[in-house]
Amino acid sequence: MSTDLGTIEGQQNRELVHFVTQQTRFALLSNILQHPEQLPSMYELEELNPSVSEATVYKHTQKLIDAGIVKEVALDNNERRQGYPWKFYGLTDDGREFLEEHNLLKAEETLQRIYETISDKPDKMVKYENAPRPTDQ
Repeated sequence: MSTDLGTIEGQQNRELVHFVTQQTRFALLSNILQHPEQLPSMYELEELNPSVSEATVYKHTQKLIDAGIVKEVALDNNERRQGYPWKFYGLTDDGREFLEEHNLLKAEETLQRIYETISDKPDKMVKYENAPRPTDQ
């Protein structure tokens, strides 16, 4: 009995769509997309998801990294500043392509506009939002 490669790929795609649309993971992807630089720090992701624990935010971010959808990018040692984050999270090229192919990026501009309207951000979040980010992702 032979298995069609297209069938396998289709099943894998369905599984990955299900994986990324799980509530917490999809919220994290939305947070990345709505961030002004599309590179939030872990603290910013945690603040944007107050209904889940910091450990849960970290665990699901790691799962998205392991799946190749999200990448961790860090500032070079000489660019790091005391009191500011130096690790950030953004979409991989493959992750962005996958989300586009499955119509999961349609709300990207809307998400960014919503983010801009958040007026009660803690001072630390505003500070982190304005932190230097890696330019060569």
